[in-house]
Amino acid sequence: MRLPDLEAWAIFASVVEHRSFSGAADAIGVSKATVSKAVTRLETHLGQSLFHRTSRRLSLTENGKALAEHAARILAEANAAEEAAHAAATAPTGLVRVAAPMSLGLIAIAPVIADFLVLHPGITIDLHLSDARVDIVAEGIDIALRIASLPDSSLRARKLADIRINLVAAPAYLAEHGRPTHPGQLGEHRCFAYTNVTAPWRFVGPDGTEVSVRLQGPLATNSGEAMLPALRRGLGIAMLPDFIVDEDIATGRLETILEDWTPNGGALHLMTPPGTLRPARVEVLIAYLTEHLKTLCSVKSRK
Repeated sequence: MRLPDLEAWAIFASVVEHRSFSGAADAIGVSKATVSKAVTRLETHLGQSLFHRTSRRLSLTENGKALAEHAARILAEANAAEEAAHAAATAPTGLVRVAAPMSLGLIAIAPVIADFLVLHPGITIDLHLSDARVDIVAEGIDIALRIASLPDSSLRARKLADIRINLVAAPAYLAEHGRPTHPGQLGEHRCFAYTNVTAPWRFVGPDGTEVSVRLQGPLATNSGEAMLPALRRGLGIAMLPDFIVDEDIATGRLETILEDWTPNGGALHLMTPPGTLRPARVEVLIAYLTEHLKTLCSVKSRK
C-alpha cells in the first residue's frame, strides 16, 4: 500500500490559504521551489491539475476546489496532533477567559475555579461575571457558562446539568394576596421581572398543557439575587433557580407555588466559539468544569 504524501497535501493547503506559492513558502519556511515541487508531485500522483498557473495569476481548478477542503482538514488534524503531543509532555499554561452568570458564578463556579487553579498553577483565568448575554466571539471568550433552554446554534455547546426553576413567594405575600392555583392567575399578581429575559413566563401542566403568561409587578432587575430582599418582604412572586432560593425555601422564608406546573426552565450549558481546535489550557478547564459542575448544579427533588 502506498502511503499518502502528507507533506504535499499540507503544502497544497498552505498555497490555497496564502493564495500563492511564494506566500506559502514564506509561511512555512521553505523555498518557493520546494513548494512548487510538492504541488507538482501531488498533481502527478492524483493525475489532475490543482491550479491554473499564469505569470500573473494563480487560481484553483475545479478539481483543486474540490480537494482544497480535504487538504485543509489534513493540515488542521496534523497541527492538532502535534499540539496534543506537546500538551501531554508539558503542563498547560496561559490565559483562559471565562464568562458566567453572576449568581451562579459566585455560588458555584468561583469555588471550582479556585480548586482548578491549585491544580494548574501555570494557567491564568479571567472570570467575567454578568447576567447580560455576552458575545463570546466578539469578546474573545474561550468558555461561557449559560443557563438557557436552547443555546445559540452558532456556538459549540454541551449540556452540563438541568437547572430546576422555582416559582416562589413569601408566606406574607400569599396570606395577603392568595395562592394562585393556575398560571393564568399570575396576571393578577405582582410578579418580578428578570430584565435579561423579555419572553413571558411559560409553564407545562401535569397533563402536558402549555400556558404562557404576560406579567406585571413592582420590580424589574437583571439579577436574580437582587429580587430576594423584596421577595422576603412579601412584595411579590418571582421565578428563580434552585441555587438562589434553596436556602430561603429550606428556612421557610419563601414557599414554592404552582408545584404541579413546570416552569420553562433550562439547563446549564458550556459554550465555546465555533471551530474544532482549542489550546490545551482551554481543553483541560472544559474537562474540569464539566466534571465538577454537573453535580453542583443538578436538579434536586423535594417532598
